[in-house]
Amino acid sequence: MSSTHLVLHDPEGRLDAELLLDRELHKALVKAVLGWPGNPGLPPADLMQIALLLTGAARAVAADVRRAADLPPEDHAARAIADVVLEEADRRLSVPAEGTARCAQNRARLLRALYDRLASVAPQAVTAP
Repeated sequence: MSSTHLVLHDPEGRLDAELLLDRELHKALVKAVLGWPGNPGLPPADLMQIALLLTGAARAVAADVRRAADLPPEDHAARAIADVVLEEADRRLSVPAEGTARCAQNRARLLRALYDRLASVAPQAVTAP
């Protein structure tokens, strides 16, 4: 039996500008992961998949923030704050994902911060369908 699914692995983020994210799905996942009262009891493989999904979304949203932050003038406050958030995102995303609840929650917090920053530099990007 052949599979009709294709797994996309884009660690360099080359496709992030071309793929549309299901932002509501990612926001719901962030909310669910951050709502865990501790260890959710999921197998490490499932936790790894959640962490990888959040990592991919974080890379794509970070690229959106980069593009949006490049629009205002160099001395604009929103651009400076975005630069700080992006440096932190780069640092945190350089650490390999793990199959732990802690890793998944850290990636969820990062994605939430990136969405918040995107909303402040490009509100239309977050509210667009």
